[in-house]
Amino acid sequence: MLEETAADEKLHHRGTLTMNTAAIPDKALGKAGRKSPVMKPGFRKLILTAHITSSVGWLGAVAGFLALAITALNGKDAQMVRAAYLSMALIARFIIVPLAFASLLTGIIQALGTPWGLFRHYWILVKLLLTLFATVVLLLKTPLIGYAARQAAALALSSTDLNAAGRELLIHSAGGLMVLLVVTTLSVYKPWGLTRYGRRKLCEQGVELAEGSTVDTSRWIYVFGILAFVLLMTLRHLLGGHLGHHMH
Repeated sequence: MLEETAADEKLHHRGTLTMNTAAIPDKALGKAGRKSPVMKPGFRKLILTAHITSSVGWLGAVAGFLALAITALNGKDAQMVRAAYLSMALIARFIIVPLAFASLLTGIIQALGTPWGLFRHYWILVKLLLTLFATVVLLLKTPLIGYAARQAAALALSSTDLNAAGRELLIHSAGGLMVLLVVTTLSVYKPWGLTRYGRRKLCEQGVELAEGSTVDTSRWIYVFGILAFVLLMTLRHLLGGHLGHHMH
């Protein structure tokens, strides 16, 4: 998810590369922009629309998958539990996986086709790595989702393997949702500024960067730490309730 928000439009017309880097003169930015691959406005907006749509859809689909996983793991009605597992398989196969690939592909095109670049800013690089990680984990867990659906279809709802699979899917869907929320946060705030590669490229293009443009990242560590803590406590509550339910 390497989206360029509406505010990013200014990158093509004004002398600021990110909200966290020093201002760059318009003349120098124009020089840098001419040497960067820039898509035509119509095509760029098309890719941007596709990227935002697929990214938001991916986030919403994972949230729905998480709700189904919670229902499947804690539900008391057999038909509801069975329907939840079957729905999880359908959502993963026909919605989550296609949207993940669409978000990744359009994000890469969006980054490479604009002056933002793919490796010039830390926030874009981190988003790329997180999106790749989330996509790989999704593909690795797809067989487990299919297995859980087949077990549920066979009415093996009391199976120990099915319960273990349900817990694993709950944990991974919650973790995936957390990753996508972090990616969305990076899209909005764009922290950390330019990478060494990005600075070198701008210097080669004659762009002068002001000193002291680095950003204090301690607040981001606190923010992500709090989000991770909330997620862990939520998972502990859900899994603890589920385990306690089966022990009685």
